[in-house]
Amino acid sequence: MTERRVSTNLEGKTAFVTGATRGIGRAIAVALHEAGACVVGTGTGASDDGGPLQEYVRADFESLAGIRACADVVRRIAPDILVNNAGINKIAPFAEIALEDFLRIQQVNVTAPFVFCQAAIPGMRGRAWGRIVSVSSVWGKISKAQRASYSASKFALDGMMLALATEHAADGILANCVAPGFTDTELTRKVLGDAGIAKIIEAVPIGRLASVEEIARFVVWLVSPDNTYLTGQNIAIDGGFSRV
Repeated sequence: MTERRVSTNLEGKTAFVTGATRGIGRAIAVALHEAGACVVGTGTGASDDGGPLQEYVRADFESLAGIRACADVVRRIAPDILVNNAGINKIAPFAEIALEDFLRIQQVNVTAPFVFCQAAIPGMRGRAWGRIVSVSSVWGKISKAQRASYSASKFALDGMMLALATEHAADGILANCVAPGFTDTELTRKVLGDAGIAKIIEAVPIGRLASVEEIARFVVWLVSPDNTYLTGQNIAIDGGFSRV
């Protein structure tokens, strides 16, 4: 039997990626570009800074007007692939969480993906093909102290993708979440420092942080034509952390 090699050829596909200028989002944008997709992405800075994007959209999802303006771009380009990656977090004891902070986190992490999915679905349905991936978190599968706002948003994202996947499977649209664990990004190193990272690694069975490229490669497979049956899932990429 001839072994079938997995192809991630995305020539002719258009992808829209939020939070595409750094960390996991940038790695996903690069990987999609390398697989042949035309990538449109968002960020909060003035420009894409020479990255892999064919079109850059400066967007502020803490503003409903910013979300609506970005949704207009999604409708205009009618992407084959949507990756909801942008997200924010603020750690605080449960009883001390300001309502404004809780609502702001839900708006960026849940409302924006909801609106972008609504904007992308008509084009995907018209082609009878579409792929949506929302980047959740290990804290969207388990949780811990001071993560109430963030976990609420990421569990909600999982539920939303599951409902979407169920409703639109017949339209050829597959929708999933990926839930990265501790990932080696500039922000992770800035927040945790070497000592904090060393402590976290002790709790990860594989014994290291994930690389952004590892997350990106899996996302590219999920949104590729090679994925023909996997939908409605929230898949942890965490080195086994959430299972031990």
